[in-house]
Amino acid sequence: MIKNSILIALIGLFISCKEEKTEVETPSNGLITVTKEQFQSSKMEIATLVENEFNVIVSASGKIDVPTQYRAKITPFIGGYVKSCQFLVGNKVSKGQVLVTLENTEYLDIQKDYVEVAEQINYLKSEFERQKTLYNEKITSQKNYLKAESDYRQAKGMYQGLREKLLLLNINPANVEKGKFTSVITLTSPISGDITVMNANVGMFMSPSDVIMEVVDTQHLLLNLNVFESDILKIKEGQNIEFTIPQASKEVYKSKVKTVGKSIENKDRSISVFGVLEPDLKDKLLSGMFVEASIITATKTGLSIPNEALIKSDGKNYVLLQVKDLNTNFSFKRTLVKIGAVSEKFTEIIPDKNIHQQSKILAKGVFDLTN
Repeated sequence: MIKNSILIALIGLFISCKEEKTEVETPSNGLITVTKEQFQSSKMEIATLVENEFNVIVSASGKIDVPTQYRAKITPFIGGYVKSCQFLVGNKVSKGQVLVTLENTEYLDIQKDYVEVAEQINYLKSEFERQKTLYNEKITSQKNYLKAESDYRQAKGMYQGLREKLLLLNINPANVEKGKFTSVITLTSPISGDITVMNANVGMFMSPSDVIMEVVDTQHLLLNLNVFESDILKIKEGQNIEFTIPQASKEVYKSKVKTVGKSIENKDRSISVFGVLEPDLKDKLLSGMFVEASIITATKTGLSIPNEALIKSDGKNYVLLQVKDLNTNFSFKRTLVKIGAVSEKFTEIIPDKNIHQQSKILAKGVFDLTN
């Protein structure tokens, strides 16, 4: 019996507390009525629409990128087996630094052919000059002279070609001519930067079509945005850009338009717009990050309300418009509005027959009445 009494008392207390909390009345006419006591205790505020300055923006998306001259893919000129590689993704490398060594007997064959041609070329040159002298003195036939010339020029071309191959393989031709052959070549970095891709393991065969690793100079990171054809005439060099990296942070970063593309090349009829980044940002961001950006093309003034005064529901926007101000309470009507630009603190309201500059709206405390 005592337990039942306690239970009934608790239920009564719960109902009374609930009734005390919900003092807002919503009559059949759709008005929301608030007592003056609740208005004051909840620290609600009523305000009119005020003029504020807003940015006119063009929305775009894209990625953090680098110019092509600051991105290098390391591939072998002639394939080979990976002998050594001591780097990991994220390591910094300098221009000219050895990245990987490859081993292949084919490198020995090129050096052997080079030495053979180098030894022949002196003889063929002497023979060509001798036949030329004899031909000029009418001692030998033109046929012998032309054959000597052809043999010499052919050997000279082969010599130059093999020499260039050795240089591309980072093998010193002077050492080869001294008989110092090697089956191991080194691949060096053509730029300074960070290793972003690593595809090599010791013992793996890497062909000329294989990318062993990729090096990116992050000191030259930039924004690469795609702007639709309909908006491109609004974009000019020097305009400010605000962008976020939605997958990593809500922080808003700053940039400026550096260059605007001159042709429509993408399938979605968009044009590339590039933005410069501040030096301190380049240490935070990574190449390839997806970004959402707003390019500020102009500024305008418009009537506005605080962001917290706007009610969003089912894709539509509403405000609580004051319709009555009695001595004992306030009455508000949930009114559909059309919004324009949005800033950090304010939302532009497009005036219509229902709302204008003199309209009074609930500016603070909306959340308490709608949730």
